[in-house]
Amino acid sequence: MIPYYDKNGVTIYNADCRDVFPSLSPVDAIVADPPYAETSLKWDRWPDLWPSLCTSLSNNLWCFGSFRMFLERSLEFSSWTLAQDIIWEKHNGTNCFNDRFRRVHEMAVHFYRGQWKDLYKKTVFTNDATKKTVRRKTRPPQWGEIGESSYESQDGGPRMQRSVIYCRSCHGSALHPTQKPDGIILPLLEFSVPPGGTVLDPFCGSGSTLFNARNLGLRSIGIEVSEEYCEIAAKRLDAEVKKEAA
Repeated sequence: MIPYYDKNGVTIYNADCRDVFPSLSPVDAIVADPPYAETSLKWDRWPDLWPSLCTSLSNNLWCFGSFRMFLERSLEFSSWTLAQDIIWEKHNGTNCFNDRFRRVHEMAVHFYRGQWKDLYKKTVFTNDATKKTVRRKTRPPQWGEIGESSYESQDGGPRMQRSVIYCRSCHGSALHPTQKPDGIILPLLEFSVPPGGTVLDPFCGSGSTLFNARNLGLRSIGIEVSEEYCEIAAKRLDAEVKKEAA
């Protein structure tokens, strides 16, 4: 299949991802943001079976979605093992109902295949620790005894990335209706893709994953069924290269 775009370590295919999967070589990780199929919008249609069809391409999958989506599609993820989940907390949210809590979050769920110990993973840290001293004589019973210990964190110093990540949505600047901000994509790439590795985004939209992967020195492959958004992603990537060269 001829790529729609192929420059500077980024390849984009204008097609249904299920048609492209058989022609691709394995990648280090997949970061997917599929349609959740929760609205009546024409583009919001779940591509059946894609989670099982991409199992030959990677043992490492991050998938954005809602709790409802994962429950309804659980059988399609049966070829994968659940590793962990994170919550993206937005500064705003949308809700079609006024008789429920206002929804201001989305999930990103991490799946894997094979042995967890064989999977590439790099602990991600943030520089927002609060200065404090913690003394603990014993660990919780389920962790076993370790004796007395203490540590002091530095104000603004590093701490392990938490599973609830707050960052503003792209509301007002988004090029795609479900565009994810850099702040939620970067931790997934840093955690799961080795230096110089390759990430696949089967629903690349306006190219946010591809854009961030390139900035990390990674190779990326994007697949997008809409030619309009393939063009938007291509122009976005080219514009950034020109800006860096200026």
